Amino acid sequence: MFKTIKNALKTPEVRKRLLYTLVLIIVFRLGCFITVPGVDLVQIQNAMQSAGNGLTGLIDIISGGAFSRFSIFAMSVTPYITASIVIQLLTMIIPSLERLTKEGGEVGKQKIDKYTKALSILLALIEGVGLYLSYKSQGIFVDSGILSGVLVVTGLMAGTALLMWIGDQITNKGIGNGVSMIIFIGIVSRLPSAVSSIWSLIMTESGFSTTGLLVALAIVIGALILVTAVVFIQQAERRIPVQYAKKVVGRKMMGAQNTYIPLKIAMAGVMPIIFASSFMTFPAMIIQIFDPSIASHTGFWNVIYNFSIATSSSNVAIGYTIANAIVYLLLIVGFTFFYIYATFNPAEVSANIKKNGGFIPGIRAGKPTTEYLSSVLTKLTLFGGLFLALIAILPMFMRFTNLNVAFGGTSILIIVGVALETVQQLESQLVMRHYKGFLE
Repeated sequence: MFKTIKNALKTPEVRKRLLYTLVLIIVFRLGCFITVPGVDLVQIQNAMQSAGNGLTGLIDIISGGAFSRFSIFAMSVTPYITASIVIQLLTMIIPSLERLTKEGGEVGKQKIDKYTKALSILLALIEGVGLYLSYKSQGIFVDSGILSGVLVVTGLMAGTALLMWIGDQITNKGIGNGVSMIIFIGIVSRLPSAVSSIWSLIMTESGFSTTGLLVALAIVIGALILVTAVVFIQQAERRIPVQYAKKVVGRKMMGAQNTYIPLKIAMAGVMPIIFASSFMTFPAMIIQIFDPSIASHTGFWNVIYNFSIATSSSNVAIGYTIANAIVYLLLIVGFTFFYIYATFNPAEVSANIKKNGGFIPGIRAGKPTTEYLSSVLTKLTLFGGLFLALIAILPMFMRFTNLNVAFGGTSILIIVGVALETVQQLESQLVMRHYKGFLE
């Protein structure tokens, strides 16, 4: 593997792509420390500390700490992710968008990309206004006038637009998927603080702690097991064999072919968790905009708020966490089925196989093939959905470590997924240049 990396660095084009990606990553990390104009740094630190690991936890992890500093990249690429999800859902409802996606080719792809970016800017505006109104009452802004608000919202929108541009540049001229890489770097940047937290368990103020050492070892071993399981599930696939009969093409007789349909267990990736977490935390986000001090109140809306933030907070009662975990599990499994069947249509695949003269051994072409593919896909999706739910929910109950691990499983899932995707892209770049790859 190290020899392969050496060969990659020796290849001018691959080296140029790697360096270009590195430069853009540095720009992203520098932007995370540039605070939006008009923000009182002392007040924002106090506000974030009082928030604990609540609703801001996931956003701060994805943004690489930019949210807790209220920097220009505070919203990260979350508006773009939300816009992508909305556009993807609309393609299933609006026939013209569906035709544009399936039959539009490169031009159609560019139009969909334009629609996504336009919607991203609109969502960034809405989210920016929401953040400003939410934190205005906490006194984190030097001036609470209209012009100050316009400046803050514009700064947040500009940061999101710049991140979308950086993501495009990494995708087109660098290595890996740009948006995924930004989220990946944001999460990885928090590793030093995680290591520091683990070290503080071992070396306390009173000296060496044997109990802390055992807890730290358990966390490290658990993380290694989790990474191994995620890699295994991410790479695992069910291969459905497909045979094609001999056919005449022009004046030539084409021989029979044997191939397979690869169905991955984790075909949906981390998207169902993002869908479910957004759905769960949305009520708390809306409530907090209208009542910033809701956490200190009592009553119906306080119950809804505590239930909503239990996904990302360890500061609520265990009953909220259990109720939240049950709903969270059902949502993740439900969104997994929804996402899989939105991206993989068994009837369409069955029709294409029949159209090209193929069949699955032992299964008749047509409706039986559709039913067989649906049955296999349902079993794989159920297992994949339960695995995702397990990864997302288990860290919610690890409060005894006193660590902010509410999104530990999700973070590992994103890191492993993006790392595997990036390695595969680098592998393809090397294979194109006749080098042996990572898979040797």
